[in-house]
Amino acid sequence: MQAVILAAGEGQRLRPFTANKPKVMIKVANKPILEFVVEALREAGILDIVMVVGYKKNRIMNYFGDGSRWNVNIEYAVQQQQLGTAHALKQAEKLIRDDEFLVLAGDNIVDSKTIERMDRPWTLAYKIAEEPSKYGVLVVSDGKLEKIIEKPKEPVSNLINTGVYRFTSEIFDKIGEMTDLISVINSMIDEGYEFECVEANVWADIVYPWDILKVNDFAMRFSGKIVAGKVENAEIIGDVSIGENTIIRGNVYIKGPVVIGDNCEIGPNAVIMPSTSIGDNVKIGAFCYVENSVIGDNVVIAPNSYIKDSVIDGGCVIGPKFTALSDFAEVKVGEEYRKVKAGVFVGERCRIGANVVAEAGTIIGNDVTVASLKTVRGLIPDNSVVV
Repeated sequence: MQAVILAAGEGQRLRPFTANKPKVMIKVANKPILEFVVEALREAGILDIVMVVGYKKNRIMNYFGDGSRWNVNIEYAVQQQQLGTAHALKQAEKLIRDDEFLVLAGDNIVDSKTIERMDRPWTLAYKIAEEPSKYGVLVVSDGKLEKIIEKPKEPVSNLINTGVYRFTSEIFDKIGEMTDLISVINSMIDEGYEFECVEANVWADIVYPWDILKVNDFAMRFSGKIVAGKVENAEIIGDVSIGENTIIRGNVYIKGPVVIGDNCEIGPNAVIMPSTSIGDNVKIGAFCYVENSVIGDNVVIAPNSYIKDSVIDGGCVIGPKFTALSDFAEVKVGEEYRKVKAGVFVGERCRIGANVVAEAGTIIGNDVTVASLKTVRGLIPDNSVVV
């Protein structure tokens, strides 16, 4: 059986992290989200994959290639304009050789058990959600789908559409001029088609910057210590993965789950707390404290810094005594305001001076420079200089 992964979208609400890469290439637990989807398909025995790419497509194609590194076969279809999920799926039509096939979103983590439950055509997977209003919500009766309501303002149900489907090739005729898969499915239900609903075993998605932390924690459900680097006189508790050529200096305390990449240097006397992932080529200085955070590749964090509930993208250089505060804050994303508990979100290649304090909910764009002894808050656009 084949699977189509829809991976063409940008993810505007995830800026600054999607300014230079597609949403599906945001890393959690040191792997792109899309890689978790590929691995789940492989574990379910589905090795023939079509990826529909569009926005920053070369970032995906260069990383995954033909799929041989994952023991799968990957082909690519291109959606030139991101017009919707049905339009994206339509681009894969010429590459579909099987009558039945799966469709998955490339920006959601899903597991092989969920895929295995999709055992018949005209099936979609749902998940029970605490905040269903930001998703497509299912109206279901006796296990059959009655309709999908996109982002309802009033409560309808707590069952959300995960974007995991099993179709037959007939879906391409039904798409017609429609651009959105939810509209296609609702139209087919009106025609008399029956769609079955199955509950996803594991599913998580990223909509807003703070969701990266939630999904990072979700993705770190591994067991046991994996130490490929050098550990000096450090205390390591719980599930911790340490990459090759990484050095953990003396008196460092690490409590898992924690993932640390290759060629890193941590400490001495640093504290790394649970649900933290640290990319490759990262240096975290002495007496730093990092908790529940995602640190990208090639980041330098100088000594005595405090970082909690935060995301720092690749290539940033942060001066000593940087403080990323965490608390409840009202954060503006596009035209939306959301009150969330969050730390600080920093884009790529930022330069932050010494003794800088970033208030909770601060979003710092890409290529931003912040002078020493500053307090920053709110949204700081790309290429800004704070003096």
